Amino acid sequence: MHKRSDKVAEAIHELVSGLLVKGIKDPRIGFVTITGVKVTDDIRHATIFYTVIGTDEEKKATSHGLGSAIGFIRKEVGKELRLRFAPELVFKYDQSIEYGNRIDRLLKEIGSEDGDHD
Repeated sequence: MHKRSDKVAEAIHELVSGLLVKGIKDPRIGFVTITGVKVTDDIRHATIFYTVIGTDEEKKATSHGLGSAIGFIRKEVGKELRLRFAPELVFKYDQSIEYGNRIDRLLKEIGSEDGDHD
């Protein structure tokens, strides 16, 4: 059985993903994908993990845009999920995809070097 915090995390994931597509018109926010949401057991804090495609400058601009939108997003989360207290939200850049891509490149480089020695 899922804990309540897991259900709230799933709902926040869906809601914030939708808001980023339709509800937030900040030009600084680029092509963002929500990769996960972690909510504390008391539902007081939520960390929203995201990735963004673009240059380092575009990633930084997106981070600032998300930071500016936190109040609006928190209000929408509280209203849509009918929570007595909307959780404090923190956006955290998820580097796991970049790490995975780097590992893939390194493995390909190693594989091509091994092929040269056959």
